[in-house]
Amino acid sequence: MGKSRINTGDEVVVIAGNDRGRTGKVIRKVDDRIVVEGVNVRKKHMRKTQENQKGQIIDIECPLHISNVRAFADGKARKLRASVSKTGEKEIYYLENKKEVAFRPKQSKKK
Repeated sequence: MGKSRINTGDEVVVIAGNDRGRTGKVIRKVDDRIVVEGVNVRKKHMRKTQENQKGQIIDIECPLHISNVRAFADGKARKLRASVSKTGEKEIYYLENKKEVAFRPKQSKKK
């Protein structure tokens, strides 16, 4: 899959699956999967151990495929675009009425 414009800390909305319509912040990103806060929560049974004296059932957030989420800005799911300015700074934006609106602050190009 190509490069993704969604990074850790971005607000996203789920567009496919059981949690369709839910929003949250990206906690972690690994390859083409992301973990979103409060989305795709599963139960995990923990065995009792020396450190954990009681066995328990905990809730964990499982990863989603990045194609199942969209960036969330101004109350809508947005398709992000990227461009590089003449000074070498990467700009992430979305279109609103055919005008570019900045999504994330500019980033300098890594060397």
